[in-house]
Amino acid sequence: MPTISELFVYPIKSCAGIALNQARLFATGLEYDRCWMLADPSGAMLTQRVHPRMALIKVAFDGDDLVISAPGMSELRTPLDAARLAPAAARRAQVWGDVVQGLDTGEESAAWFSRFIGVPARLLRFDPAQQRIVDPDYTASTGGATTFFADGFPLLVLGQASLDDLNQRLNGKGAPAIPMDRFRPNVVVSGLDAYEEDYVETLSVEATGSADAGPAGEAVRLQLVKTCSRCPMPTIDQATGAPNPDWPNEPTDTMSTYRANAQRNGAITFGNNALVASGAGAWLRVGQTVEAELGFGD
Repeated sequence: MPTISELFVYPIKSCAGIALNQARLFATGLEYDRCWMLADPSGAMLTQRVHPRMALIKVAFDGDDLVISAPGMSELRTPLDAARLAPAAARRAQVWGDVVQGLDTGEESAAWFSRFIGVPARLLRFDPAQQRIVDPDYTASTGGATTFFADGFPLLVLGQASLDDLNQRLNGKGAPAIPMDRFRPNVVVSGLDAYEEDYVETLSVEATGSADAGPAGEAVRLQLVKTCSRCPMPTIDQATGAPNPDWPNEPTDTMSTYRANAQRNGAITFGNNALVASGAGAWLRVGQTVEAELGFGD
């Protein structure tokens, strides 16, 4: 039976993630996932695609604060609750083609990130009074969906066997294996065949309660709607903030030989984007069994 083997949240878009044993699920994704984003003075997003050092910015939860750290930098804190930012300047922000409103976390954080990345940057908190609508071409099955600063969807699901297969291919050409963090998934599922998540239509998780995760809620059903196109970001070693100098184009070069998706105009795909069809408010935990319903289209 497939199981959830890892859970990750990425509080600040394109910065380091946090591995969790359990995470609360909302319609927008896992709690605190991509609730913050770095933006340039015009409001455009800053990401590892252009600024790979962002991988070295680590975050942690401590009480009511998000704690931020990076090599050579003092610790920075910002409140988890957007209401604690008041009064905060509202700023226009842009994620790809979507224009949204963010709350500026202040001059101290702006100076901190600008110094570390080397370009003017401001840390924005997604304004909880706003909504960012997911592309309606992919949300008919759930009647619509919203997300925060993620590239486009509330969740990314990836099968452990898919990474295992990729690493076998890398090792076969003499390249080193890579860890799961290169692909920045939210939910990792073990027990699927390699790339079987491409064909999963729904993942269902029975709701159960526990002393530390709270009472049982509505059963969770994730709707997988669009395979994830891959930019060069997986070439960035998340531990160093730079590509491997001996294999700077891996794993992209290897994936290009077998993961080009004709249905996506030849884009390299790895993992599957998901919506929360039911179970918002429930908890997901590592070790939970999941039921995968497959669909192969026409």
